[in-house]
Amino acid sequence: MRGAKSAKWVAIAAVVALGATACGGGGDNGSSGSGKGNGVVSVEIGEPQNSLVPTNTYETEGGQVINALFTGLTKLDANDKVVNAMAQSIETKDNKVWTIKLKPGYTFHNGEKVTAQSFIDAWNYGANQTNAQQTNPLFSHIQGYSDLNPGEGKKPKTDKMSGLKAVGDDTLQVTLTGPFAAFPAQLSFTSFVPLPKAFFKDPKGFGEAPIGNGPFKIQGKFKHNEAINTTKYDKYPDASQIEAKGVDFKIYSNLDTSYKDLVAGNLDIQLVVPNSGLPTYKKDLPGRTIDQPDSAVGYIGFPIKYNKAFQNADLRKSISMAIDRKTIAEKVFLGARTPADDYISPIVDGYRKGACGDACTLNVAKAKELYKKSGGLPGNTLEIGYNADGGHKEWVEAVANQLQQNLGLKVTAKPFEQFQTILNDLDAKKYQGSFRMAWSMDYPDMEDYLRPVFSKDAIANGSNYSGYVNDKFEKLLVDGDKAPTHEDAVKTYQQADDVLLKDMPYIPVYFYTLNSGYSEKIKSMKVAGNHLILWETVKLS
Repeated sequence: MRGAKSAKWVAIAAVVALGATACGGGGDNGSSGSGKGNGVVSVEIGEPQNSLVPTNTYETEGGQVINALFTGLTKLDANDKVVNAMAQSIETKDNKVWTIKLKPGYTFHNGEKVTAQSFIDAWNYGANQTNAQQTNPLFSHIQGYSDLNPGEGKKPKTDKMSGLKAVGDDTLQVTLTGPFAAFPAQLSFTSFVPLPKAFFKDPKGFGEAPIGNGPFKIQGKFKHNEAINTTKYDKYPDASQIEAKGVDFKIYSNLDTSYKDLVAGNLDIQLVVPNSGLPTYKKDLPGRTIDQPDSAVGYIGFPIKYNKAFQNADLRKSISMAIDRKTIAEKVFLGARTPADDYISPIVDGYRKGACGDACTLNVAKAKELYKKSGGLPGNTLEIGYNADGGHKEWVEAVANQLQQNLGLKVTAKPFEQFQTILNDLDAKKYQGSFRMAWSMDYPDMEDYLRPVFSKDAIANGSNYSGYVNDKFEKLLVDGDKAPTHEDAVKTYQQADDVLLKDMPYIPVYFYTLNSGYSEKIKSMKVAGNHLILWETVKLS
């Protein structure tokens, strides 16, 4: 998701990129402060990039809301293990044909029963290129996806993927184009939730007031740049496990402002403590902090396809070798980040310590040599774009200073007011400078750090903002998908990772640590590695 409050990213980052958050639009709805109050919990988010349509949500701000409003087939538990959610069972004999039986009792917030067809209709909509949904590439493993994506300038001849079949109301059969062992893990991502019939009558209107099947239902409409208010859905099958009476997602444009609200008791949950709060947050929030490894990876990216100045791999590698990651992690982030040495997060199976080697190690002499060999940048100038609402100013400016000192470049740190602004400009190929980005896993599998960010398909319908294409990388992705076991798949995906590390379309800079805080209203809570709040674990004081 992408992108760590990222991009589609934490963007989900993600991409699952640390992205868009913070300052006060939400106002105080009486849901904050100490004591039980009315049982409504307030959560800081940034303005979502798009309206609240699950298949068009590929960043952590909107994803947090979708997670509260909808329930998918699987989910991550507190240990980041994939467990069944609305699925009663998921079975396969060959990792290609999957039979999924649904748990009974789930309804949409308008009373409509959730059936196998509810999933099929939602996935067909998300996979159809005509609908231009952000998460379109995630459906590419399903048989018939290519029929819905004939390419630019062509119209699909069908609106249904042949690999989806309802066997009665409670059984869904999914046939993939080939074996893909990570499919149950992929189903934990929020784009794979079901949709009611009402969505297809008015998708635009639905995005402003979505009708979900999750533990909370929306109150009124999406109040842009202000708040998204929800109340507990009492007919939710697991409603008895949810203590919160509702969730108010308060939209901020400045993390420092939201942190002040948290400390003052006017906000209940802030998933990302800003840099300004790191020196004191343990004291400010005694016994009310969460500190755990995070799935997100922070990058500096290059629009390789759209700006010839960045097309030399030695140039990109020289910039990487001129960055002092240890100083960024320890001095700027006060130890709340660790230097990155791979494209894969350390919490995901397949990560290899030191995989990036010399390319991710500070070496000023070598960096200068490679920069000269590459021909350098026009005018020796570099611009690094970043979203100003996500607490990135300090570290981006620190990198800029390092590159000026170590490579003699003239570097400008260019702020974009909101995360969605830079994402939109990158989507439209308007911005051609380098850019900060981060990716937080959609689902806990190595493949999710590769295909959605760097594959050819992800250029038009994903998060490949660099326009990077490598045929060897593409083949290794396919080979990894077809591997008979998870262990075999990891070995092949690692070869694909090695191709990236050689080409370096993005520079891995740091691995995230999740540093969160909550108010006295909350006794305890847990957050999964995909940055989603586990609402059944939120216990009120």
